[in-house]
Amino acid sequence: MRTIQTALTAAAVALALALAPAASAREVTHSMGVADVPDAPQRVVVLTNEGTEALLAIGITPVGAVRSWLGDPWYDHIAGQMADVTVLGEESAVDLELLAALEPDLIIGTKVRHEKIYEQLSAIAPTVISERLRGDWKVNMALYAEAVGKTAEAEAAFAAYDTRLAAISEQLGEAKAEQISLVRFMAGRTRIYLKDTFAGTVLGQIGFARPASQDRDEFADEVTKERIPDFNGDRLFYFVYETGDGAADSAAAEWMADPLWAALPVVQAGKAQPVSDAIWNTAGGIIAANVMLDDIETIYGLTSTR
Repeated sequence: MRTIQTALTAAAVALALALAPAASAREVTHSMGVADVPDAPQRVVVLTNEGTEALLAIGITPVGAVRSWLGDPWYDHIAGQMADVTVLGEESAVDLELLAALEPDLIIGTKVRHEKIYEQLSAIAPTVISERLRGDWKVNMALYAEAVGKTAEAEAAFAAYDTRLAAISEQLGEAKAEQISLVRFMAGRTRIYLKDTFAGTVLGQIGFARPASQDRDEFADEVTKERIPDFNGDRLFYFVYETGDGAADSAAAEWMADPLWAALPVVQAGKAQPVSDAIWNTAGGIIAANVMLDDIETIYGLTSTR
């Protein structure tokens, strides 16, 4: 009797599975091809910092994410939303075994970091890959939102951001004519940041001018101290990528002790000031972009647009 009941139960399960509708999926075209993603993915893994912000901004908390470039393990401005998220290594060193153990139904990454492991990622779950990073956070966020079925939410976030940009630009008025210089200090290297950077893109969206030597649609110039005169602008924002050993802070102090730094007109005018590397550079997503707008409002004494 038990054998008959077992057989009947197995047959019922098989019949139910046969009659059940197939899980809905959509084709999403991305930089590495086409992925068949579920209509409403429930377990999303994200492998870029800007991608993490994109998901949070449209109401999705990933089950796994790469650690923030700064923070332990998350940037301060998102840590409260990431308490239960599994750390999957870094953007450039993903823990594939731990990722697979999370059993995701969608993986989000970027070609510049993950092209070499794309096949491995795709073997774990449908994988959507953006083309690049730098100033492309809006383009990437639109792709990620399409992948998770949250395009409307992304468009609403963009609209709110664009409204803030317009209001800030109007309040600034002629102050937008200030030529803004951007410099980043790291252990062992210093860069002048150009327009194809996260901060450069946001400044451009507001309508700020840049010094002639920085008014280029490129990423950055790696410089020696002889180039300090090229740091000059009507206002200089600098950020330090300090990972905890003090090396970057020491490097920045060394540069700022140089007579060429002291001779900069922008320094003499008291318009050279530090800003957060996490917000102005490494986080790279919509949440950081909005915090950067907060900084601009504070620095220029504007009415808050939040």
